[in-house]
Amino acid sequence: MQTAAMTIHHNLLYTIEKNNHQPETIRQILLDHPEVRFVSMAGIDLAGNDTDERIPIRLFLENIEGYLHGSVQTDGSSVVLPGIATLNDGKVDFIADLDVNWFVDYNYENINPMTGLPCGTLRIPAFLSHNGDLVCSRAVLRRACGHFDEQLKKLLTAYPRCGEIFGFEANDIESVSLTAATELEFWVRTPDHKIAREQLSVSQGLKEQYWKRTKGVVRTALEQAIELLELYGLEPEMGHKEVGGVKAHLTGTGDLDHIMEQLEIDWKYASAVQAADNELFARIFIKEVFRQHGLEASFMAKPIEGIAGSGEHIHVNAVAMLKNGRKVNLFAPENFDDDFLSPVGWGALMGFMKHYTVISPFISVSNDAFNRLKPGFEAPTHPVASLGVDLQTPSRNRTVLVGLIRSEASPLSTRFEVRSPNPHTNAYLALAALYQCMLNGIEHVLTNNRTSKDLEKEFCKQAGEPAEYLLEDRLYRSEDDVFMKYTEEQRDALFGKPPASVYQTLRLLLHEDEGLSILCKNGVFSDRIISSYSKAMLNIWEMELHDRLLQDNLIKVQACQAGHTISDYDEGLWNELDALRKRLAKDNYDQVCLFNEIRQALETKNLRQAARLQIEMDDLMRKLDLLYEQYLRNQLS
Repeated sequence: MQTAAMTIHHNLLYTIEKNNHQPETIRQILLDHPEVRFVSMAGIDLAGNDTDERIPIRLFLENIEGYLHGSVQTDGSSVVLPGIATLNDGKVDFIADLDVNWFVDYNYENINPMTGLPCGTLRIPAFLSHNGDLVCSRAVLRRACGHFDEQLKKLLTAYPRCGEIFGFEANDIESVSLTAATELEFWVRTPDHKIAREQLSVSQGLKEQYWKRTKGVVRTALEQAIELLELYGLEPEMGHKEVGGVKAHLTGTGDLDHIMEQLEIDWKYASAVQAADNELFARIFIKEVFRQHGLEASFMAKPIEGIAGSGEHIHVNAVAMLKNGRKVNLFAPENFDDDFLSPVGWGALMGFMKHYTVISPFISVSNDAFNRLKPGFEAPTHPVASLGVDLQTPSRNRTVLVGLIRSEASPLSTRFEVRSPNPHTNAYLALAALYQCMLNGIEHVLTNNRTSKDLEKEFCKQAGEPAEYLLEDRLYRSEDDVFMKYTEEQRDALFGKPPASVYQTLRLLLHEDEGLSILCKNGVFSDRIISSYSKAMLNIWEMELHDRLLQDNLIKVQACQAGHTISDYDEGLWNELDALRKRLAKDNYDQVCLFNEIRQALETKNLRQAARLQIEMDDLMRKLDLLYEQYLRNQLS
């Protein structure tokens, strides 16, 4: 096990806060911290990738104003903006975001021998501009926040009754702040050491790791990661073991080896764009801390089939910032003993639930993401919400898409927990889509003067009951375990059949005329942005399926080898296994194997067929894995 190479220095520059972004102030801060040797503009393309380069600090200091306003450029091949940054029109400018905190990323393996300090790169969150239009993920979210603020103030002015519930008038509002926070789960392991899935499954079932004490190098890395996030101003609130993992091996030197554990780190909420930046940079810093300790940190949604995946639950609410300094949570009810939510809160929840079809493609849009959303692993598969059994009993249902979190003792903390995102969800676009749909529900509530009791009745209706805003044939609330109470067929009928692949979810997005108009309202999204995003995600799905998943599955199929068959039972198992192997990976004169059917569908651009065949392949691969494990257990030598 590699020992720690990282030494956290408390006197380093970790952030330049948003109130210090004047050119002369920036120049003086950087001159006072010579350990910062480079600057990098961090733009976020439509696939959620962040850019990174190394501009020498000398050049940056010589022309700060130019670098802040677009003198850094890239071309379309460097970022994912298909149909926007093209081969014949590919220039993309970086525009620094002056309204969020900037972070310094340190290379702890490049130590200046004169100062003993690591080399730092100032990473400046930036917008991507193409021909004067801001076309990146960060810009979409900023537009969504601005639209929400502007529109809600107009609605509260036009319909003052709702403001009276909160004890203020519309002209008392300085701004409406959309706040968010994430809970980040991830796996850590020693590279090159494989842990049997059966061991992980048993440990998970017995909850041997959940909230247990961390030990050895994992404890050290976790503590350093939390300390580092504190220095970056993220205000971490908790770090602990999650449900997945197994007990590590103790070596003769007292170190731990064969590490495979699932962890979670949470930190304080922030304004929406800042929260998305925080999550992005936190992943970078956490991964680097664990790497320095010889551990690989994986933020995959489902790194191991059949074992708990990693989520990134997102918490959201809306707060009115009044001119007198008072803060009012717009989701909190006037009286916690009478209502679950305010009318604004009900509208936000109903807008989210009704239009989740156009939110979901910005949350789960990869093979990895869909692998996580399976019944039985505390990951939601259907759009259903939990409010709490009653007004006095808070929501504890971990099988739903959205949970309401509320406390009379802390009205400002009233919020929704969205449980479908994973660590690789593009939080910028997901939040933007979520806010646009929430605002649609709020507009309905305020323009129709609806009351909390009326809205609660509609939201808690049974499937088939008429509704003024929500869909008549749907059930939206459940306080039961939806995997235990309902069959898959019942869940599909009551809550709506969810898409099962990247292709399906993007196809639903592009055919949702009402939802698309909501996303594009006030120019937050645009037809060009949505088209570019869909094309990018489809391209990634096609390439991953053709060039990675098929090859990985072929290796698994080839690894299934016959043992020493000594009974009819063994022979029967192997014959079933071998039939699966041939269906998956071996052509004959009568039939093309499933892997080659998928290849042909992709190469002829029959994407609907490729998506259908991928689902069949995934089912057969799961069956193959289980059968082979059963077969191996019965081999004595």
